[in-house]
Amino acid sequence: MKLGQMLVKAGVITREQLESALTAQREQGGRLGYNLVRMKLISEEDLNDYLGRQSRIEAINIDKMKIAPEVLQLIPAKLAIRYEAIPVERNGKTLVVAMADPHNLFSIDDLRFSVGMEIEPHICASSMIQRALDRIYRQEGAIVPVRDKKPKKAQGVEPMLDGPDEKLLVGDEAFFSLIEDDPDDEEEMDEDLAVSTSDSPVVRLVNRVVADAVKRGASDIHFEPFEKYVRIRYRIDGVLHEIMRPSRKYRLAMVSRLKILGGMNIAERHLPQDGRTKIRVGDRFVDMRVSTLPTLFGEKVELRLLDRTQVSLDLETLGFEDEALKLFRKAIKRPYGIVLVTGPSGSGKTTTLYSAISELNDIGVNIMTAENPVEFNLKGINQVQMNEDVGLNFAMALRAYLRQDPDIIMVGEIRDKETSEIAVRAALTGHLVLSTVHTNDAPSTINRLVDMGTEPYMLSTSLIAVCSQRLIRRVCDKCKTQVAISSEALEDAGISPDRFKDAVFYEGTGCSHCNNTGYKGRVGIYEVMAVDEDMRALIENDANSIELEKAALDKGMINLREAALRKLERGVTTFQEVVRETVASF
Repeated sequence: MKLGQMLVKAGVITREQLESALTAQREQGGRLGYNLVRMKLISEEDLNDYLGRQSRIEAINIDKMKIAPEVLQLIPAKLAIRYEAIPVERNGKTLVVAMADPHNLFSIDDLRFSVGMEIEPHICASSMIQRALDRIYRQEGAIVPVRDKKPKKAQGVEPMLDGPDEKLLVGDEAFFSLIEDDPDDEEEMDEDLAVSTSDSPVVRLVNRVVADAVKRGASDIHFEPFEKYVRIRYRIDGVLHEIMRPSRKYRLAMVSRLKILGGMNIAERHLPQDGRTKIRVGDRFVDMRVSTLPTLFGEKVELRLLDRTQVSLDLETLGFEDEALKLFRKAIKRPYGIVLVTGPSGSGKTTTLYSAISELNDIGVNIMTAENPVEFNLKGINQVQMNEDVGLNFAMALRAYLRQDPDIIMVGEIRDKETSEIAVRAALTGHLVLSTVHTNDAPSTINRLVDMGTEPYMLSTSLIAVCSQRLIRRVCDKCKTQVAISSEALEDAGISPDRFKDAVFYEGTGCSHCNNTGYKGRVGIYEVMAVDEDMRALIENDANSIELEKAALDKGMINLREAALRKLERGVTTFQEVVRETVASF
């Protein structure tokens, strides 16, 4: 009996939950059991138990075992990683091995030949195996295995140890073992990595950095060249942390490796380039966008990481306050008009649009998107990737869409007069248009569109609502503790002390769960400005953003500062985050 059928028959999960997990498996990859655990439909212990029943092989919970070092050394790291196999016990000439797939006879034969012993396979959940591999062999299921031997401190790799990120480096000795460097030798290494082996220290360094960034939940990795070194930084929960400083000697080699991963031209060093690829880290599939930019000391490389397993396309879970969510849902369910989502880069605009489209997706609706790039593959939706090299931009795509009988159109960004005018025209001819604009808040979006050349009277008749958003960091639940905030600090931030007279504030002290930052994950804050008759009159009369904001607040709009304060009251975030991400109203 298949695992899913067994769990349904036992009443552990429902048929609907099984279908959801199978859909996630098809879209995101990984084993069914991994997806069931990730969706919190079953526990790892239950998965382990039922895997054993299914295969009629004894299950092992490797998390609760202490394995002798001499036993661990019996299987080389490369084989353990390749076959997801951990040696747990030696009984004479027989080696007991925990495996994610104990029915793989080829892997068992290979292990038997390698160690010269009989192999007794026991089943263990893949997620448990991956954690053990990370703990024992110091790697995160990277693109290729990193290192077999005990790491040795390198002279030319300098971690940044004088700032708040020092704690992030604890336990990362493997980083600093990958490049052995003479600090006095500044000649750059310029090898052709297209023909190099995966044993190259630079290849292992790049793979280890990417895998570690995925593990920590980083959204971006920056490789920044300077005169004496290359600075590597992660953006975690919206904040950059410096991780290490390899010598500049390896700059060209690292850049070449990253270009190869992104499918880019390694010979072109004087023009910006963009590329993308898909990588696997353990059971996680991550989309990686690669961007290069020539700077004074060489090419800067930025990697944007999109871990699909960590993104929830559900409006309910994004962080909307109840009133704001009600207004936003009412806006996107209108038959025609424009709904705009605004905010700076990295504020989650695309996730909000995708969540809205997922809610509107129906067999009876023709939805088309113009994106640059396409970040998620949404089933049942016609998605088009923009290509400026051949002239396919947002304006051209919009013109073509109007001849394709669409009901809903999503445009990645309105950035010029032409795109804005076509979007307005589409909204006025019976289509619902969803798009983004880079502005600081909802009211200033109106002035931005007018500055682009959009006529105020056309904008006032087509615009339904504007949603502005930010992402603020959550306090780590594992190490949160109560703190006191003085009345003076509240007043300096434009917050009424009376409102928080009896409130309890929290901060994270730092722990292994949150990389010693005190924060774990982010949540959205939203302001939704609905455009009614009064707002339309203000738009047609060229009202400025201050007048528009005052009118919207009078009508009950929850602005970004208020949304953040409500999360502060509920202990979701910290006072510092509220001040960092929002400003007081006029």
